[in-house]
Amino acid sequence: MHQHDGPLARLRQGHETLVLDLLRRHGPLTRAGLGTHTGLSRTTLYDIVGGLVTAGAVVTAPPEATARRRGRPVETLSLNPAAGLAIGVDFARRAVHVAAVNVAHEVVGSASEQHPADLSWDRRIALARRLVGTLAGGSLRLDAVAGIGAGVVGPVGLPALAGTAPPTLPGTLEAHPGPPADPDPEALAGTAEAVRDRLAEAFGVPVHVDNNTRLAALAESVWGAATGSRDVLYLRLSHGVGGGLVVGGALHGGAYGLSGELGHITVDPAGGPCDCGGRGCLETVASVGAVLDAYRAAGGRAADVAELTAAARDGDAAAAGVLRDVGTQVGAVLAAVCNAVGPGVMVVGGELAEAEELLLGPVREALSAQMLPLARSLLDLRRAALGEYGGALGGIALVLQASPLLAHYPTRPGHRPEERSEARVEGRLEAVPEEQTGRRPRNRPRTRPETEETP
Repeated sequence: MHQHDGPLARLRQGHETLVLDLLRRHGPLTRAGLGTHTGLSRTTLYDIVGGLVTAGAVVTAPPEATARRRGRPVETLSLNPAAGLAIGVDFARRAVHVAAVNVAHEVVGSASEQHPADLSWDRRIALARRLVGTLAGGSLRLDAVAGIGAGVVGPVGLPALAGTAPPTLPGTLEAHPGPPADPDPEALAGTAEAVRDRLAEAFGVPVHVDNNTRLAALAESVWGAATGSRDVLYLRLSHGVGGGLVVGGALHGGAYGLSGELGHITVDPAGGPCDCGGRGCLETVASVGAVLDAYRAAGGRAADVAELTAAARDGDAAAAGVLRDVGTQVGAVLAAVCNAVGPGVMVVGGELAEAEELLLGPVREALSAQMLPLARSLLDLRRAALGEYGGALGGIALVLQASPLLAHYPTRPGHRPEERSEARVEGRLEAVPEEQTGRRPRNRPRTRPETEETP
């Protein structure tokens, strides 16, 4: 009988994780060096290393000719970056962002380029292809790519109604368009399925597609502000307003791909019209355009959020008042959602989050006033940490969850990075000091180049 999640399987995975963590920290090591660091018996270590080499997570290299001595050559072991490479692509409204992560969870490259909102999908796909080609100085090996995760704007997974097309917000993508009377080839080219198929054709690998804001939520839970939390509520305040929910470490899409549409929760039934067809949605008061319009209506002048924030910090009462009003409305929406789903961490991102406490302070006050009394002491509101690459990194996280090798190495699912690694040595449990594991306070992907001392 095979016990895939029994004590022996977990013990072996712990040994594998320890070996991979050490190779990530110290670089190439011999088996003797690994034995010194891990304390594992020679037999156990050779078995673990053999399995990792067979799986392709670790590669061996013979010593240089000048270093060879009598007897059997001593080979070195190192992580195999080519064992698994995941690419994330975020097709935002006005830009394409791409990133790549290797098996060591290192970001080997990222790139971004702005474009007009009406850029054709042929050119968006071509732009993504070109940006990926520039990663790692143009040396990225596409044959090492295990998968691509792509983020798109709008619902993903919405089923078509018989004989009709689902409602589509301006500038968003239809996930499952119904048969319109006069199909628009360009609109069809921007569906989630079309994006998936065209990326798969361009790169020859599996492609996973989801809403880009939801993917940003997943990225923040894996590498960003909510690292270590398995239940996360994310809200992005940008040119549009959206969100995402991570439950038990997995992205929640909802039955019809509509999960996370926080921007279309009504905050003022008598408010202005929204692109969704409703009135007084959060997006009508908390999007970048709406906030700047409110400031201008109060007599202020600001070209962007940075200027608005600077004015508020310089004592402009109108600017500070607009941010306070928006923060209060955002806090009310988050409080209602929190009372319903009970997340462990709330993360606010997007351009408006750059206002920091000018916005987040009122959000906290509204949360504290409107959340259930028992939950107030558990309030944990954080600002997003991954910036414009959140969607692309979330696409990578989607791939990591689908790939057994990438998902488990070098970090165990559910493992909290601040905890020490544990190595079971000949039947006893020993803690491995942080200086040996090289574990960081936060398990965010590293960017290259980065130099580390070697033993």
